[in-house]
Amino acid sequence: MTEPAGPAMETVDSFGMTAERAFADLWSRETLTLRERRLLLLGLLVGQGLDDQVAQNLDAALRTGDLDETELREIVVFLTHYAGWARGTRLNGQVEDLIELVRRDRPGRRGRPG
Repeated sequence: MTEPAGPAMETVDSFGMTAERAFADLWSRETLTLRERRLLLLGLLVGQGLDDQVAQNLDAALRTGDLDETELREIVVFLTHYAGWARGTRLNGQVEDLIELVRRDRPGRRGRPG
């Protein structure tokens, strides 16, 4: 079968657009703050062992200022007791790696405690 003549048709990811819109609406609701939503989501993701999504949300939380270095470390202590030592150890590594990465990315802030 041959392609129809003319410009190529653009593929539309309607599911992706719908999901993006739904999450945007969910995160823009007013009852909970972005920080509170971030805390809830991190607890859920750590508890389920979804390390890739944990890493993305830790990065977003630190870079947007929703959570600072000290708060991320406190989250590690808290969640370790509820999610288990193995997940807590993994989370600790993710947090410390992220903090080091962000410090390297921010000129003039290297080695500054959080």
